[in-house]
Amino acid sequence: MSSEIKVFEIPVDHTVELWPDVEKFIAESLRHSDGELTTEEARVYVTQGLWSLIGVFDAAHNLVGALVIQYFNRVRDRVAFVVAFGGKNILYPETFQQFSAILKTNGATCIEGGVRDSVSRLLRRYGFIPKYRIVKFSL
Repeated sequence: MSSEIKVFEIPVDHTVELWPDVEKFIAESLRHSDGELTTEEARVYVTQGLWSLIGVFDAAHNLVGALVIQYFNRVRDRVAFVVAFGGKNILYPETFQQFSAILKTNGATCIEGGVRDSVSRLLRRYGFIPKYRIVKFSL
């Protein structure tokens, strides 16, 4: 099954066309964000070209998952920050390699993201390590 899944960066000019299909995957992911970001805000950033959209497709070319990536530079790294990652049964070694290749093409030297503990445990299989824990207090 994993070899049938393909990962592609969605060009900005196709975002509006694909957003209705993508939105459910982004919403699935953002429900864990404590209201920090809405799908509408993510759509605006992606359609403006500030963030990137990556689609995950099955063998029949059906969209089965989506990711939103924000790139930014640090002194020693170009970070591909995963803002949202939604879809079921889409993380396999082959799809991770495809995803990583897209990020490298965009100059990324590392991947980061804010994740729940369960996702952190899953990502350890791919060599991710916990970096720090983010806490929040509203004023």
